[in-house]
Amino acid sequence: MSQQYQVPSTPRIISPTPTPTENKNDSYFAPITRSAAKRHMSPDAISEDSEPSDSDSSLEKRARARSRSPKTHAKRQKAASQPKQKPPDPTPQPNGHLSPFSAASWREISRSPSPLGLIPIHRHWRSFVHRHEIPRKALHVSIGFFTLYLYSRGTQPEAIHPWLLRALIPIASADYLRHAFPAFNRFYIKCLGALMRESEVDGYNGVIWYLLGAWTVLRFFPNDVGVMSIMLLSWCDTAASTFGRLYGRYTARLRKGKSLAGSASALAVGVLTAGMFYGWAIPHFGYHTDFLFKGQLSLPDVIREPLGLSKEDSTVGGWVALGIVSLWSGIVASTSEVVDIFGWDDNVTIPVLSGLGLWGFYRVFC
Repeated sequence: MSQQYQVPSTPRIISPTPTPTENKNDSYFAPITRSAAKRHMSPDAISEDSEPSDSDSSLEKRARARSRSPKTHAKRQKAASQPKQKPPDPTPQPNGHLSPFSAASWREISRSPSPLGLIPIHRHWRSFVHRHEIPRKALHVSIGFFTLYLYSRGTQPEAIHPWLLRALIPIASADYLRHAFPAFNRFYIKCLGALMRESEVDGYNGVIWYLLGAWTVLRFFPNDVGVMSIMLLSWCDTAASTFGRLYGRYTARLRKGKSLAGSASALAVGVLTAGMFYGWAIPHFGYHTDFLFKGQLSLPDVIREPLGLSKEDSTVGGWVALGIVSLWSGIVASTSEVVDIFGWDDNVTIPVLSGLGLWGFYRVFC
């Protein structure tokens, strides 16, 4: 009976605190719960060596994670109690000045005439004066119509360019004085700020360059070339600026501040300007004596003779000649609007380059 039902031996109970003999044993482990004992019947010993072990047990992963995390519970509580710092806001804060149009690419950047707010009227009329430059463009366009009006009255360029020179002297003198006297400069900007850009606050007024360009083409070029150059400056430059700001962000960039949309609009307006002047104004008001283009175009002898063409076969007139001249005028206006010569103001380069292009074309084919 006693052999059949033997009393089991008393199980060994592991104390949470190791005994001195167990403390000497390197393979001592803390008590394991019943659920852990069921999952790991015989867990491997955790090696404290620096060499990595091939074991993939969860106990080893937990030991590694804890050994590599020096944060204590107190540090975690301290970090959690501190408020999280927000990342710096990339949006610039207002500082009382105007700023350029914020955009992600160069095509969306507006060529702001006064991005720093140095001209007071630009702050009060941001859309009318600052963004669209309505007063400045109105003056720009009106000069072309005034030139056409003088031509319709039979006024000769010889009677106009002396007056331009007389107007240039006092305007340039006033511009010099405002740079020498800050008080006068503030008064000048207060009166004429609607017609200025910020670059002209510390630089020279654009009116000076406009008068200089107009005087040059009327003084040194034939009548039709001088009148056409001023009208191309007046209307093509305004069209390029307007449409370039509206649609330049959607087209290719030709150079800094110049887009394909602006150049295309200058070309289109140049074609219309030449067609209107040579197709309507000149037949309606009459030709002047020293006009280069008189309704016909012909190939030069150096090209006509090798081709074996007669003078009549190499000459075109009527709408064909008018179309060729109009197209060339648009190309000249668009090119002169894009070209940058030593950073000179375009109020000088556009009429002078347009005059040279038209004069050279007429000298060859007229």
